Amino acid sequence: MAETLTPELQTLKSSLEAKGVKYALASFVDLHGMCKAKAVPLSHLGQMMAGSELFTGAALDGVPQDVSDEEVSARPDPQSATILPWNPEVAWFASDLYLKGQPFAACCRGILKSVLDDAARMGFTFNLGIETEFFILKETPEGEVIPVSDRDTLAKPCYDLQGLLDNYTWVTEIVEAMNQLGWDVYSFDHEDANGQFETDFAYCDALQMSDRITFFRLMVKEIARKHGYFATFMPKPFGNRSGSGAHYNMSLADINTGENLFYNADDPRGCQLSPLGYQFIAGILRHAPAICAVIAPTVNSYKRLVARGSMSGFTWAPVYMCYGNNNRTNMLRIPLAGGRVECRAADISSNLYLGAAMLLAAGLEGIREQLDPGEPHTENMYTHSLETLAQMGIHCLPRTLGEAIAAFAQDPLSQKVMGDLMYQSYVDYKTQEWQEYHNHISDWERQRYLKFF
Repeated sequence: MAETLTPELQTLKSSLEAKGVKYALASFVDLHGMCKAKAVPLSHLGQMMAGSELFTGAALDGVPQDVSDEEVSARPDPQSATILPWNPEVAWFASDLYLKGQPFAACCRGILKSVLDDAARMGFTFNLGIETEFFILKETPEGEVIPVSDRDTLAKPCYDLQGLLDNYTWVTEIVEAMNQLGWDVYSFDHEDANGQFETDFAYCDALQMSDRITFFRLMVKEIARKHGYFATFMPKPFGNRSGSGAHYNMSLADINTGENLFYNADDPRGCQLSPLGYQFIAGILRHAPAICAVIAPTVNSYKRLVARGSMSGFTWAPVYMCYGNNNRTNMLRIPLAGGRVECRAADISSNLYLGAAMLLAAGLEGIREQLDPGEPHTENMYTHSLETLAQMGIHCLPRTLGEAIAAFAQDPLSQKVMGDLMYQSYVDYKTQEWQEYHNHISDWERQRYLKFF
């Protein structure tokens, strides 16, 4: 029996059919921001959009349910329809989770939407641009993991044209797929580590950008696999190379006019940022340790957040909770053109829905309370001693996931943003992750201690 569809859904279905789509994916993310989904024939699109696809939360990380609980249902956002560039018979939909007909409290996408609603009530839309860094690697017959190009061996490979051209086939396939989806890539390059690349594309509202980054990680892995390689979004896969960030470029706009409210050409501090922008920064700095637990969410994330640790010298990752102008040694940077704030502590393994929610909520608090972050730092923050930093009132970012999750657990903002259910699930899961890491005996320990003692 044929479905009865609203005119809008019928138009969507007809459009997908005309493009050769056969199946639709009702997709949502777990705590890690990884896609989970069920596939539905396009003939059942209407029931899928109404939440027909059920999922047992207890089978997933960060979907906090007991095995005896009623399943959650995925309700796709029709505006997020995305045809897979590598398999045009399938369309992907970002979805919100529901439980018993009501929004599920621990839905990552729903958590972000809730904070975006707070911003809207204050008259703001939240725009977000993400710089995507990632590695594409291959395995040798001996099991060694190496860059795809055998010429990708420079100590300072950043912007290496030879390395970029050696990887041209698959890099441009990713870029063309992004542009096919309307993302407007404006540059891509070989990054600061061997086998590492970056794509930069147009900003958009935070919910749409979170959907796009979620899809991007899936897409890059699939395209790399097609070529016989693999992509990794691990923050720091190699101890002697730079890690992969996901710099959040943030701004608030007037909800009615779209005017960028962070831009101020007459900024007396010289950063072309408005008082609203500085208040936003101050809110983030107040809650930076807790935020780190979400934007740098793994044990490995904190191997990236060090001043040195790459063949090219500095890691380019922040170490201290401070802000500055176009200075890349601060946690928060205001690029040359002004009008936006870049958070450099975030890495590419982060769940963007949750990371954006925490950053926005902290920034809005700074605006509501009219906080001031002090003067910007224009100097190389890596070169200050700890004594000097203490005199300046500047503290280190968390040095481990353990420190970060402790800060997250103690900060009232965390529970306010996440809600009771996701807050406790996040604390429990990440505490267990940290404990399991400490119980693991590493190769470094064996090499250092096994025959020494």
